[in-house]
Amino acid sequence: MPDIGTWVGAFLSLAILTFLYRDNPFFRFAESLFAGVALGYYIGNQTNQTIKPNLVLALARDFSANWDLIFAGLLGIGLYFRYIQKVAWLARVPLGIYVGYYVGVTLMQKLHGEVLPQMKDTILPLSAPGLAAVWNILMVVGVFSVLLYFFFSLEHRGALGVASRVGILFVMVSFGAAFGYTVMGRVSLLIGRLNFLVNDWLRPLIRAVF
Repeated sequence: MPDIGTWVGAFLSLAILTFLYRDNPFFRFAESLFAGVALGYYIGNQTNQTIKPNLVLALARDFSANWDLIFAGLLGIGLYFRYIQKVAWLARVPLGIYVGYYVGVTLMQKLHGEVLPQMKDTILPLSAPGLAAVWNILMVVGVFSVLLYFFFSLEHRGALGVASRVGILFVMVSFGAAFGYTVMGRVSLLIGRLNFLVNDWLRPLIRAVF
């Protein structure tokens, strides 16, 4: 017979799949349980992997060298002031510091890691051999037409209107590809759940019964 963990997993999987019929108490129970477990796991993971080693243990080991971490801890606590109505405005201070710090630290990383490499990959030779030239021309036309589509300083008429209409075609193709990729990812998760239900739960159950 399948063990208790397999039975729980099978029940919750089937409860989630009942939403394909309609909203029902089984689906709402499984959904709420998943949200609660995910939140609890996230809190425990952040406590054990971030707060405890980087704040509590660091201050306990060498307070004189890490005394400045107290300010980071106070800023983290200040985020929860938003739940106290009288001092809720104080939560904006640590939030603003956090956002400003994150933007300042990651701006150059995003620029060198994502923006500039993408710009480099769109600067392609138009005289490449074979079909490469066709794909390069298509890439260049797509990039410039999409940029012109989002150029709102001039009315989209004439040549600009034609280019913007070409750009919207590239945008829709990109959105379609991204949506298809997302759907395939969800289908992969569904296949994994069905594989679990059939091979880990249903087959052992049938063997045990018959």
